[in-house]
Amino acid sequence: MENNISEQSKTENETTKIVIEESTKIIPDSMFKKFFIEVASITTFTFRFFKEVIKPPYEFNEVMKQSFLIGYKSLPLVAITGFIIGLVLTIQSRPTLAKFGSESLLPAMVAVSLIREIGPVITALIFAGKVGSGIGAELASMNVTEQIDAMQVSDNNPFKYLVVTRVVAATFMLPILVILADGFGLFGSYVGVNIKGDVSAYLFFSQIFQSLEFADLIPAIIKTFFFGFFIGLIGCFKGYNSNKGTEGVGEAANSAVVLGSLMVFIIDMIAVQITSLLQG
Repeated sequence: MENNISEQSKTENETTKIVIEESTKIIPDSMFKKFFIEVASITTFTFRFFKEVIKPPYEFNEVMKQSFLIGYKSLPLVAITGFIIGLVLTIQSRPTLAKFGSESLLPAMVAVSLIREIGPVITALIFAGKVGSGIGAELASMNVTEQIDAMQVSDNNPFKYLVVTRVVAATFMLPILVILADGFGLFGSYVGVNIKGDVSAYLFFSQIFQSLEFADLIPAIIKTFFFGFFIGLIGCFKGYNSNKGTEGVGEAANSAVVLGSLMVFIIDMIAVQITSLLQG
């Protein structure tokens, strides 16, 4: 009886080892294959976008409509977030600067950190969560209900009408939202400075503008165009190529947010390296 049990346990261990070995062989291959297929699909989608964006006719009315939906309706969330970031950053930084007797440098420090890095990145992440997921879910639902197929059958160009207009609107709206978020963030910093002090608006903003340079502002604005482009492109890609079915809508929205946020960090890392090389 004991011999049978030991033999059975040995066979079970052998089978589990075989399964583990086979899984380690299969899983990496399938993951790498899926990754490269995804990269190739996004690259093809991007080339098709550049081909369609320069080819007439141009959907100016739809671009303006999407700019209103993407930009104007995202403004309240972006403004509140920017104000809170500036306020919290000022309140948290004051005790540290006070230890070194450098409390007068607080407006300049907050302005440089907010405009260079915090404002563009946080606004882009909010943009990816709100706009990227919205675009992905909208196009995925149109794909599920076969509206995209109906546009193709009726001799329309759904890619140009649905994808190109949204990507262009996202590309040009995000820099405007970042500038507005920086402005609200500086106002929040002014409020934070006056919580435990009494600083005039003229003195506060004069210190800010004395500390800022075009080298701080221009790279921060340029990279936001790339943020908006890739957030809009990924949202459209996930929605336009979603799986048929209700589950595809949720998967498209979720993957659009995750991949869009990841691209924000990757582009920001590349932009920082390029900026440091140019300034060095």
